[in-house]
Amino acid sequence: MIPDSCDETAVLDRAEASCRQRGASLTAIRREVLALLHRAPKGIKAYDLLEQIRHTRGNASPPTVYRALDFLIEQGLAHRIGRMNLFVACRHGKHSAPSLFLVCPKCNGVTELEDAAVVSSLYASLAATGHRLDSPEVEISAICPQCAAA
Repeated sequence: MIPDSCDETAVLDRAEASCRQRGASLTAIRREVLALLHRAPKGIKAYDLLEQIRHTRGNASPPTVYRALDFLIEQGLAHRIGRMNLFVACRHGKHSAPSLFLVCPKCNGVTELEDAAVVSSLYASLAATGHRLDSPEVEISAICPQCAAA
C-alpha cells in the first residue's frame, strides 16, 4: 500500500510541524527516510532504506540512514521491530505508553495496535509479577488476516 502523494505530503508536513513544536528539525534526509517508511507498511530494513536513498542521494552512507532512523524513533515517528530488525513508520503519533505490534510470522507483516485496555492489562500483569518493560515496543507474533485466510 503506497499512499498517494497528497496523503504522503500531508503526513510528512504534520511530522515536520510536530518536530518543529518540539524544537527539532525534520531535515530533507529525515523526511525522505520517513516517506520511505510510510511507503513500506510491512516495515523495511535499514540497508534496504539505504539502497532506496542512494537513488536520490548517491553518496548516502549507513550512518546517514541510522542517524535519520534514530531521530525518527526519538521523535515518535518510527519504531524498530527488533524481532526482524525492521523499521516502520508510527501510524498513531507520539505514545505515552508502549507501542504494541502484531508481527505475522508467515508474511512478516507488521501492524501497530493501539488498544488502551490491552496496555493497561499488560502494565497490571507486569506489576503483579514485579516486572517492567525493557523496551517501548512490544512485539506479538500473530498471524495476519490475509495469511489466516490463505
